[in-house]
This record gives sequence, C-alpha cells and structure tokens, in this order.
Amino acid sequence: MSVTLSVSDTIATITLNRPEKRNALSQAMLAELERLADSLRGSGDVRAVVLRGEGTDFSVGADIGEMEGRLAAPAPLAEARRAAQLGARVMRAVQGIDQPTIVALKGVATGGATCIATACDFRVAAAGSRLGYGEVKIGINLMWNALGPLIELVGPARAKRMVMTGALFDAETLAGWGLIDEIVPAGTEDARAHELAAEYAALPPLAVQMIKRSINAVSGALHAAVLHADADQWLLATQGADLAEALAAFREKRPGRFSGN
Repeated sequence: MSVTLSVSDTIATITLNRPEKRNALSQAMLAELERLADSLRGSGDVRAVVLRGEGTDFSVGADIGEMEGRLAAPAPLAEARRAAQLGARVMRAVQGIDQPTIVALKGVATGGATCIATACDFRVAAAGSRLGYGEVKIGINLMWNALGPLIELVGPARAKRMVMTGALFDAETLAGWGLIDEIVPAGTEDARAHELAAEYAALPPLAVQMIKRSINAVSGALHAAVLHADADQWLLATQGADLAEALAAFREKRPGRFSGN
C-alpha cells in the first residue's frame, strides 16, 4: 500500500509510502489517507498520531502526471468536480482526527503535502528541509481549503508570498514565521515526532481532545464559508491556455510565457 497505518502502544503512525515517486500523492493515496484518518476518530486505543513520509522527502505533492492524464481525458463536469474536492475532504479528515497529530517533515514538501502538514496540530522538520506551494507555477490556484490553516499560521502577507510565488522556503525561515514548530537534526525527525506524540499520549485523553476540538472550531470558524469554492476555481483555471503553457514549461524546465487566458 502507498499509505500505511501502524499502531504501537497508544501511538498511530501513518506513512506515505511511495518513495520511488518521492511520495507524490495519487488520487488513490488521498482516498486511503482520508479513510485512515477517519478510522482513527474516536479510537480509544490511539491517543496520538504521527504522519511521516518514507524515503528522502515527505512528499512532492499531487501527482502531476496523473493530473495531466485526467485533464487529457476530462470526465463529466459533476464527476470532475467531485474529484477536485477530494483534497479538501482529506484536509477535513486530518483536521478531524480527535487525537493530537504531529507531522515529521524532511527533504521537500510542496503543494498538497504542505497542505496536509498544515492540517496537523504540530510540525517537526528536519534541518535543511524545504516547504512551499507550487500550484501557481503550473497555472492553478491553491485549493483543498488550505488557505485558512496557512493564514492562521503565518499571517496574510506571508501566506500571499508563499502561495503567489510558488517558491520553496527553508524550515528555518518557516520556523520564524510560525509554520514549523520545531527543527531537529536531519534523520531524527521521526524519533522527535514520536517523542512529542508520547508526551501528548500520556495526558488525560478526553481533556486533550476536547481542547483540540475547541481551538480548531474557533480558529477555523469561517473556513467553510470562505473557501468552499476553491475546487470550482481550480476547474475554471484548468480551462485556460495558461495551464497548458505552465505544464509544458514545468516539464521542459523553462520560464513560462503566459497570456492571461
């Protein structure tokens, strides 16, 4: 499986396990991640959850090749719209895990992978790791209802900088901005994430989970009202000529020539 779940004592570990593709997120992986996250809700046997990636990178984000395949053979609009909303469902599933969640970041995390990281409660990053949102570079908007959690963490100006430039930012910078909670030596991020998970697992679970739910409810109170249309914006962006040019420039490693259409 490309996404796996293991439980040791009271700590669950979800692993993105597609290292040969740098853990690029296929639709099947996202559906499995949603299912696993939902399965942990209310589990009395699990008191904390760690999310990690196998291999050198946490994840390079959505599988671009798979996306190009879907765009080349478009489904009926209603079906395409449901598929475009999968990422937001994954975000809600991860945010909805009752137990504290800690993500262990390493190498590169971009696009959807960074979205998932912001859906977790805490972020531990290996020194030298880099995170960002590359969607703008292939001519699409950031979706998955991910703007809300990002703005909460870094503020509106830095969120604009990250999403509008599509650049990768080092963990040290992002720690100063509030996106990363802790930087550790490379190779120790998994162990540190599990240490933190054990600390939360040792606390009274009912109180911890109620506190988490209340804080999430307050901080994300307007997200559904404001961000509900980002998948529809993506569908609009995929109709323009700039998308094809952006994908060609991405593949050919050259600057794009954009018309605004």
